[in-house]
Amino acid sequence: MTVTRILTGITTSGTPHLGNYVGAIRPAVEASRTPGTQNFYFLADLHALIKVQDPAKVQRSTLEIAASWLACGLQPDNDRVWFYRQSDIHEIPELTWFLTCVASKGLLNRAHAYKAAVDRNRAEGLEEQEDHGITAGLFMYPVLMAADIMIFNAHKVPVGRDQIQHIEMARDFAQRFNHLYGEPVGKQYFVLPEAMIEEHVATLPGLDGRKMSKSYDNTIPLFAPREQLKKLIFSIVTDSRMPGEAKDTEGSALFQLYQAFANAEETDAMRAAFADGIGWGDAKQKLFDRVDAEIAPLRDRYETLMAKPALIEQQLLDGARTARERLGTPFMRQLREAVGLRDLSKMPAEVAAESHKAAATPQIKQYREKDGKFHFKLADGDDVLLQSIGFDNPKDAGAWVARFKREGAAALAEANAVLEPGADAARASEALDALKRAEDAREQAKAG
Repeated sequence: MTVTRILTGITTSGTPHLGNYVGAIRPAVEASRTPGTQNFYFLADLHALIKVQDPAKVQRSTLEIAASWLACGLQPDNDRVWFYRQSDIHEIPELTWFLTCVASKGLLNRAHAYKAAVDRNRAEGLEEQEDHGITAGLFMYPVLMAADIMIFNAHKVPVGRDQIQHIEMARDFAQRFNHLYGEPVGKQYFVLPEAMIEEHVATLPGLDGRKMSKSYDNTIPLFAPREQLKKLIFSIVTDSRMPGEAKDTEGSALFQLYQAFANAEETDAMRAAFADGIGWGDAKQKLFDRVDAEIAPLRDRYETLMAKPALIEQQLLDGARTARERLGTPFMRQLREAVGLRDLSKMPAEVAAESHKAAATPQIKQYREKDGKFHFKLADGDDVLLQSIGFDNPKDAGAWVARFKREGAAALAEANAVLEPGADAARASEALDALKRAEDAREQAKAG
């Protein structure tokens, strides 16, 4: 049976909220139980460093997010479900560099996050300093994300529509690497990942009706204490319609939140209550009761896990260790071989012989002396077979170099006037013809 690899990353830059739970955690945990899949879930702490320079916050967020996923039912088994910390997969930074060396800067220039930062600078009148405050980390973010995906050759990556570009860029890097290093040996090192857009997964509104986001400061923490959860839900912005007046479900943040937690029957009942004019206070109480009913048992597990950071640490290390041993390290060994980072003692004999032969090929070089004159010479190893007079114009010396490469020994008949005496005619003729053959072979290789 063909196994599909699915990979999800969670940036450790804040506290998980209800939007993260509904949009990412809950569907991902359900998907992890799908037969015929291998699932990779990682804490993207290297990504967090791009925008968070508070070490304590990164550490705390890593613990909170790990505890959240485990509390919500993720069951790592190091066979079908891997749960690990990005920074513990040491092959990821190395692969990032490999991909950096094939990534087009022009493509990276078009990355949404980078362009948005540049646009902000321009809007603030910094046209002459459009890269002000932008780090190389932000610019290279898509390459690191591609390495996250490609180190385990993930087939599918669940993302929002705003992240599709990153998957397309990862595909581009994979294709470039495969073309450069794979095609000559008839091998495709990377599969081309696909974005997995889950249209049915809700994007939750926050307290003010906008998308729930830490950047808007309108979130409801996933595991807020019960009284705080109730207080936050009761602070959701609603309109001024009184009890008894019909209320619209369309565009209602309160209704959307309820729908994300309720089943179909409960949702229909709430829609009818809106039409019948339910008071906002009663509607908020129903929302609180429904959310708390689902979250309360998870909150208990979360609090237990938060009290055992060493247990979570060990689980993450175990996940990284097995993922590296079974997949990451062997694959990186192949990629190092592909790009030429190889054991020199295992160089094939024919390659070594060819290298020696190439080193022994006669060379004709152009150079400039201290007096400002331009010269050329033909050398076979340490032996100088031909030495030119000095030319005032480098083009004159260069024209003779090109002619010898093109014509070989045939050009000697007209070269006496530009050569110093003392040439070994026989060896020079042989060397020039060898030089011509090498030059012809290079031209044929280019044409082919």
